[in-house]
Amino acid sequence: METAKPRILIVEDDTPLAMMMASLLTRAGCDVQTAWNAEKAIRLAQDEDFDLITLDVDLRGTNGFEICSRLKENLRSCDTPVVFVTGRPHGEDRQRAFELGAVDYIAKPFQTLEFVPRLLSHIIRKASTADMDIEAPIES
Repeated sequence: METAKPRILIVEDDTPLAMMMASLLTRAGCDVQTAWNAEKAIRLAQDEDFDLITLDVDLRGTNGFEICSRLKENLRSCDTPVVFVTGRPHGEDRQRAFELGAVDYIAKPFQTLEFVPRLLSHIIRKASTADMDIEAPIES
């Protein structure tokens, strides 16, 4: 039985960086799609299931915080792990990302050797949590 490839949506308007991220993830066995703007990102997230979404904070026309907020309001994408990959290393930006529901915040430039394992760890964590059969404790 063949295991499905992890599906990742990269939301990044820096074309060379988006291509490099997609190449790293594709070589690691992931199925990758890229959105260059908010409209395409939201449309893809509403139409397809992804195992993880990466977001840049600074995008043309909008920002990643707004996209993250909209993703978390959508039933199809609300449980999808979101990882910010951005050139904004400021503490207040990190805090805002986590308050909006992000699971990680990676500052650019990032270490390519840790990039893929870091993203895949969130996919594995989500899958293992989803597979767990958790029941409420029985009170006696």
